[in-house]
Amino acid sequence: MGGDHGATTKKTEISFTGRFASSAFSACVAEICTIPLDTAKVRLQLQKTAVGSGNGAGLPKYQGMLGTVGTIAREEGMVALWKGIIPGLHRQCLFGGLRIGLYEPVKTLYVGNDFVGEVPLSKKILAGLTTGALAICVANPTDLVKVRLQAEGKLAPGMPRRYSGSLNAYSTIFRQEGLGALWTGLGPNVARNAIINAAELASYDQVKQTILKIPGFSDNSLTHILSGLGAGFFAVCIGSPVDVVKSRMMGDAAYKSTFDCFVKTLKNDGPFAFYKGFIPNFGRLGSWNVIMFLTLEQAKKIFVKEVPN
Repeated sequence: MGGDHGATTKKTEISFTGRFASSAFSACVAEICTIPLDTAKVRLQLQKTAVGSGNGAGLPKYQGMLGTVGTIAREEGMVALWKGIIPGLHRQCLFGGLRIGLYEPVKTLYVGNDFVGEVPLSKKILAGLTTGALAICVANPTDLVKVRLQAEGKLAPGMPRRYSGSLNAYSTIFRQEGLGALWTGLGPNVARNAIINAAELASYDQVKQTILKIPGFSDNSLTHILSGLGAGFFAVCIGSPVDVVKSRMMGDAAYKSTFDCFVKTLKNDGPFAFYKGFIPNFGRLGSWNVIMFLTLEQAKKIFVKEVPN
């Protein structure tokens, strides 16, 4: 994400439209590849501690990332793993395009146009927090619909589905619960996405900058993969607790507020509940970041223009 590295004398620049388009496209590619892991993550997070649920020792239905993927595929068919892909793509076009596309311009805004040298980490974090918060305020309805579609498991025979598809979900929520309901969970969602965005973009930027100082490394795909993995790891460590609260609030109307959800989760399920689904979350965010940044670094080349110094 950083500036242009290497010994080029020509200056290159990319328009906001180019940044937005390449960011939205890269985010959509990553979403399509990794949404089965995201669906597994949502199911694991929404699963309450098992209470003798008639299956012998009361074991939870979903166990582990691959176990959850297997259970969903077996019970509901492979297609169920891509539940929520349409609002997921709506979300990535809006959210991915804005948060990633605005990152460089906002970072420049914070350091000033005439800034020369390495941007301080604090400014990178601040830029990530800003663009993450702004982008999710626009994209929250897409997130809500995606979680609701993913949360719906196998239904009893004759039970109608809550929503027939993503557009039906938007209109049903609007009709039955009001316009404001589309922004349910905005508080934890802003917190989560600002934090995760800052962790992803700032750490990608920082890890890439550090790797490029190591002899033998250049601005190539290996560097992008390593930086993407670093970005995913930091994002999950920092963002997991707010992610669990967000999924629970969006998937279950029993919570009065973010704080209420946090307290009830802590009391009923213990502190480890906040890292429920850590492995699928890292599997998801790690692979998501690797795919997204690899695609982005290539996609940006289409929009880059050389300008005279």
